[in-house]
This record gives sequence, C-alpha cells and structure tokens, in this order.
Amino acid sequence: MGVREFDSIAKNTWCPGCGNFSILAAAKQAMVELVQSREVKPEQIVISSGIGCHGKISDYIKVNSFYCLHGRIVPPLMGVKVANQRLKVIGFAGDGDAYDEGVSHLVHTARRNLDATIIVHNNQVFALTSSQVTPTTPIGFKTKSAPKGSFETPLNPFHLMLASGATFVARGFTGDMRHLRSLILQAARHRGFAFIDVLQDCPSFNPTLRKFKPKVYDLNKEGHDVGDFAAAWEKAKEWNDRIPIGLFYRVEKEIYEKQLLGDRVLVDEKPLTSIQSVLDEFI
Repeated sequence: MGVREFDSIAKNTWCPGCGNFSILAAAKQAMVELVQSREVKPEQIVISSGIGCHGKISDYIKVNSFYCLHGRIVPPLMGVKVANQRLKVIGFAGDGDAYDEGVSHLVHTARRNLDATIIVHNNQVFALTSSQVTPTTPIGFKTKSAPKGSFETPLNPFHLMLASGATFVARGFTGDMRHLRSLILQAARHRGFAFIDVLQDCPSFNPTLRKFKPKVYDLNKEGHDVGDFAAAWEKAKEWNDRIPIGLFYRVEKEIYEKQLLGDRVLVDEKPLTSIQSVLDEFI
C-alpha cells in the first residue's frame, strides 16, 4: 500500500504554492501508515470537507467521502461513526468553515468526545471568495470585507477547544510536513475527539510561510507536559514572537459512541423497518 493508491482521478486546481498541498500529502501519508500497520482498511476511512478551498480535498483522496454544507463537516461524521464504530472518520475544514458557521458543531462534538479527527486548514482568510475576514484574521489585516483593516479580536481556537473538553488538541504547520504527518497520525490513533489547527500559507491572499517559519517551534521538544491542562492553556497564548506547534493537550476519556451504544454496531443489526416504508411516508 503506497501513497499513490490514495490518489484520485480528479485534477488538482489549488493555486501553486498553496498550503493545502502539504495537508493533502501529510494526510495521505498518515493513511498509508494506518493501513500498513493493519489498524484500518482503506474502505474503512471516511472523510468529510466543507465549503472553501480546503473542501476540494474530498476530491483528491480516494476514500469514502462526503461534501458538506458550509460549517457542517461534523454532523455527517457523527452519523457515520454512530452507525459504524469500526470506521475511521476524519474531517477537513477551513478556519471560516470551522470557526464561523461551524463553531457550535465543534464545541458540542468536543464535549461529547466523539471518536473523530478534525483538521482545520487555517489561512486566516476566506480565500475561495477572494479575501474576507474570518474569526482568526489578525487585527489590522486588510481584506475586501475590511479594506481599512480588521478591528475584530481573533478567536483563539485552542482555548475554545480546551474549554470545550477536546481530548486531543494540537497545532500543525504546512512549512513542516513531516511534523504535520506525525500529528495527523497521532490524532487518527487517538481514541476520542482529536483537533488539529494547521497554520496554512495562502500565497494568493495571505502569504504567511516566510513570516511563520522563523517563529514556530515544537513545544514537545521543550519538555511540555501534554497532560497538564493549565500548561496547555498558557502555551495557547503564545503567538507574536514564538509560535508553538505540536501536541498541546491529551487526555483519556470514554468516547461518545461507547456511552451511547456500548458494543453494538448498528450497521450489523437488522433494521426495524425498511427504508422504502419510511420514504413512502413523505410521498
């Protein structure tokens, strides 16, 4: 099993130099490792993506996938996971997609601890619609929706996820693809809600690669205790001079599906009624 076996026939139309390429490659490499280690079969991987440049990733990975409405990547994944606990579910969202329209889904899925991985492509701008403010746009940044510069305080997604009860909270960087692959693999292996915010370069509307590269550092190489909630909260405040990447926080907690269903796998059970009889009610 190699990376090429996850290639689809779709033509890639992302802008040259887009950070999405790194996320795509890292995700496929992590999937290969999961398959090679026999933790999952290719057909047991299900991904979802939303609206935005990132959303095309569902076209570019040859696995079961679901295109969602803006901000709605989580509900379909919850349905998939509850129906079949054997599946590995991974959602891809943009920063506008996840933290604007979709923020309530993130919060409630984190507190429930659904066994799912969510990867946010965070380029701090609505790029598909050619540059508008998102919840993570920095103060002063000029966009079409804020021509004089944004005056809104950016959302801190790590504080949000920590406060919401996420059991795996991490940050990746498209300028370090090997590290990003490792994070995605750790997240996919985590039993519970795994959240990764990825600092992503947008060469068309917010080129940040050269700005972030000298500032990022791996907090896990500096002795950070991933089980210390207070330390993770403090690390999440760092931004201007140094930007931590890596695993901020991890804790073990019973997952939503087990609390809801125990060892039942719904797809194995005989349905109480036929699908056609349900559909007939709406005719």
